[in-house]
Amino acid sequence: MSTVAAPVPNVVDPATAKRITLAGCVGIFAELYDNGIFGFMAGTLGAVFFPDSANAVLLVFVGYAVSFFFRPVGAVICGHLGDRIGRQRMLVFVIMLISVATALVGLLPSYAAIGVAAPVLLIALRILQGFSVGGEAAGAMTFLAEHAPEGRRGRYTSYAQVASFVSLLTGTLIAAAMTAGLGAEQMQQFGWRIPFLLAIPLGVTGIYIRRRISDTPNFTRLQREGGLAKNPYREAFSSPLHRKAMLLALFIPLMNGSGYYVLFTYMPTFMSKVLKFSSVQGLLVTAVSLVAISVAIPYMGALSDRVGRKNVLVGSAIAMAVAGIPCYLLIGTGSVPLAILGACVMAVIFAGHTGVIHILLVELFPTRVRYSAYGLGYNISSALFGGTAPLLMTYLIAQTGNVNVPAYYAVITAVGTLIALMWVRDKAHEPLRDA
Repeated sequence: MSTVAAPVPNVVDPATAKRITLAGCVGIFAELYDNGIFGFMAGTLGAVFFPDSANAVLLVFVGYAVSFFFRPVGAVICGHLGDRIGRQRMLVFVIMLISVATALVGLLPSYAAIGVAAPVLLIALRILQGFSVGGEAAGAMTFLAEHAPEGRRGRYTSYAQVASFVSLLTGTLIAAAMTAGLGAEQMQQFGWRIPFLLAIPLGVTGIYIRRRISDTPNFTRLQREGGLAKNPYREAFSSPLHRKAMLLALFIPLMNGSGYYVLFTYMPTFMSKVLKFSSVQGLLVTAVSLVAISVAIPYMGALSDRVGRKNVLVGSAIAMAVAGIPCYLLIGTGSVPLAILGACVMAVIFAGHTGVIHILLVELFPTRVRYSAYGLGYNISSALFGGTAPLLMTYLIAQTGNVNVPAYYAVITAVGTLIALMWVRDKAHEPLRDA
């Protein structure tokens, strides 16, 4: 068992912190690029891999959801190794894995070529992607937070979230541009492959950058002093304080389900298949809202450095609970300007959650178990409430005929996050603990 040590303030050269932040962001961009492709091209992928099914889009989202249940597996293995041998090594490994898996999706034969083996292989590669992202999420945020200058952890880690949304936007724009340029028939024949194959140069760039950076001051200090945990998970589960923190890491991210995975990943499909917007209109609404959240996130991260993580998160959850239904009603009017307004208001509100949630969770754990414990709680939450969200929305709308289901989900998850925040003690203005 570890002994409690006084937190050591982090002294990092600003130039080094910026270079490390770039490395973290490039990796996250490469890791999450696939989500933008998958969300926008769900219809095309359904036609390629499930051509004989009346529920092709639903089956695509089943494959999307399955991968999330392997994120905790990735979190357990990568988190354990990350706390034992270092953050930097694991971040190189996970970006290599997801780049290969995403590129292989672009090389898969279609259902017409090999039958049921095609969707089976697609889901198998999605599982590899889920495993990789499970190791990436906690690893990258831990890496950035442990390198960030004191008093600026919120701002520095928020840039990684900007990268994730810019990645989503890039994947969406590439898929949409190719759909518009090639048309539905050619996209189904060969065009759908190209966005996935672009993961190769993205991955090579990310690997190159991450191989050239050093591990975090917190980890190297513990390693030098012989203070690394021999079994991070045993240590985490044996501590009531850590068990409580893992429960918080499970429930505080509830808003991610209605934010990242519904408002952005599911939105293009929702607008075209349910609300009957054109593909271009759906793209426009999603793209503008992605720009809005990318601009807002750094301000929310910086604000949390000043007023605390909990205050920003509470404000975001209350605002989403109040504005969720009115904003979705604006999207459902069929008017593109009103849909943009509704989506952008929700995007700015959600920025207060997604831009701050990760640094709050990082600060709940000491360096000895941070990668492991934070990754496990967060990725179980993503599996239960995030990756299943597009599938759940598709199913519930089909069963009820109510297009406002996503609005209700937004309110419910916001209230859940708000309740979980009641048990958090803010640590924004304290140094990160090593033990």
